[in-house]
Amino acid sequence: MILEKLLTLGWDQMWQEGLVYIFQNIALMLGGLALFLYGMNIMTSGLERMAGGRLEGVLKKAASNKIKGMTLGAGVTAVIQSSSATTVMIVGLVGSGILTLPQTIGMLMGSNIGTTITPWITGLSDLGGSGSSSIVLLDLLKPSFFAPLIAVIGIVLIMFFGKKKTINKDIGALCLGFAILMQGMELMSAAVSFLKEVDADTTPRLYEAISGIIGFFDSPYGVILGLLIATLFTTVIQSSSASVGVLQVFVASTAIPFNVAIPLILGFNIGTCVTAVISSLGANRNAKRVAVAHLVIKIFAVAICFIPFYIMSLFKVDFLSYDVNVWSVATFHTLFNIVTTFILLPCSKLFIKIAYWLVRDKEEKKKAAYIDPILISQSPAVALSECANLTIEMCHHSKETLDLAINSLYNYDKKVAQAVIDKESLIDKYEDHIGTYLVQIASRSLSDADSKKSSKLLHTLGDFERLSDHAVNIIDVSEELKTKNIVFSDEAKSEIAVITEAIKEILNITTDAFVNDDLSIAKRVEPLEQVIDKLIATTKSNHITRLQKGACTIELGFVLSDLLNNYERISDHCSNIAVAIIETNHNSFGTHEYLNLVKNNNNAEFDDQYKAFAEKYLITQK
Repeated sequence: MILEKLLTLGWDQMWQEGLVYIFQNIALMLGGLALFLYGMNIMTSGLERMAGGRLEGVLKKAASNKIKGMTLGAGVTAVIQSSSATTVMIVGLVGSGILTLPQTIGMLMGSNIGTTITPWITGLSDLGGSGSSSIVLLDLLKPSFFAPLIAVIGIVLIMFFGKKKTINKDIGALCLGFAILMQGMELMSAAVSFLKEVDADTTPRLYEAISGIIGFFDSPYGVILGLLIATLFTTVIQSSSASVGVLQVFVASTAIPFNVAIPLILGFNIGTCVTAVISSLGANRNAKRVAVAHLVIKIFAVAICFIPFYIMSLFKVDFLSYDVNVWSVATFHTLFNIVTTFILLPCSKLFIKIAYWLVRDKEEKKKAAYIDPILISQSPAVALSECANLTIEMCHHSKETLDLAINSLYNYDKKVAQAVIDKESLIDKYEDHIGTYLVQIASRSLSDADSKKSSKLLHTLGDFERLSDHAVNIIDVSEELKTKNIVFSDEAKSEIAVITEAIKEILNITTDAFVNDDLSIAKRVEPLEQVIDKLIATTKSNHITRLQKGACTIELGFVLSDLLNNYERISDHCSNIAVAIIETNHNSFGTHEYLNLVKNNNNAEFDDQYKAFAEKYLITQK
């Protein structure tokens, strides 16, 4: 109708209004593409937050088997609706040393399958029609009908229910993202809707121009050019789903043969690899190999399909001249990725060799507690999960350092002392790196569960680091005992032995509680901490009694005081860690409130555990 109206105008007016119409449609197309990409970004972010750190666990489980990796890679991509996001996540996991390249090949191939779902969703815009009631009912499935309703649901969840639970906000964002994506499709469809009016009778020149363009891309040289243009286009917008969506918009408005559509779809699949390649530029060599392997896999897959297609196009095979529609685009895109994945999966070792050949080995110094920045920026929930794993490593290092120091109290050894110092230095690096990562992750949007996890880690990092400092202090006490030839009295040794056993148990309980995030175990720490405080007070009092009787010296008293002070601070830090675990589960960090509650409110559970520990660890007041 628009073109017919323009043809009735005079040349000058037709030129002016035609130019305005062209710019309007270009703006509509670009605006629709922007909304499509933004909607997909919102959906991907929302789905990643909802999945949280579970994505990391899923991908780690997939690492043991190629078929399992392919299946779960496809599943993760289908969930978060972006093969680029999955690939970048995998690049980050390999860059951080969590996974290796051989473990990820199946996942990379699976992500190619998972991304084929989006064109089937966007194809809904072509449903419906007029005439029979059965066809009219399909209009109910068109985005123009249900997308506004989903947008309303999304905004209601965000505005009225999002403050209570972040999950409601995430679901709302998912709904809004979907509605925005579909609105983008509608705008792009509107931008090229004039093509439906083009025919040889009413618009012969425009018809000839469009036919000439399609005819050029139908030629042997045009097929190759179409592949390159499609690759470049997807490289720019960094989404093969969006590229396929744009093609679906065009085929719904004008006649495009298979001979033109197939090279474009193949080019879209190559272009989507560029996101991972770009993200790996500042990463280490292993991360670069993942991106290169993904690109090589895609190139091989396209070659498998393009070579026979090109031969058929030279011989003018009949079906290539048939026009495609929205659903045939989605079908070919899906079949291409599924078939080539199963063909190439047995060749995974070849792609690993090619990746290692293209990205040569070079000695790289391994960093302690390292997380690839790609993972933090692209998948903060996964990065947070890895921060938790690194903090667990830090927890084990702190306990091992204290065990070394405590066990060598009366048997000072330079090698052991150096090992304690080296471990303490390593733990310092853990604290610095993990703390930096957590601050960066905190600026991202996280789910309620991930926010709690982040708070717990931030509250416990310093305590784990301080535990290792006390290990160094105990080593210093051990060295002083040896160099000054100081020997505790039998009574003092007996008392220290009781406290030492209590300290070892509180360390074991705290470690178990933190590693397993176990609330019931964490509640056992505070009663034991109170018992240790009493044991230390009793030992100090007994030392004064011995000092008055001349059974001990002031110099030995200084050493004993240093040791007991370190023991007391160790139990305090264990208490801090346990309280952080407990309060995280209660969604608050009122440390003093919790301690007052268990100590001063006749807490039966606390009292029973305190009595049990007091009977187990007993020092008699002299």
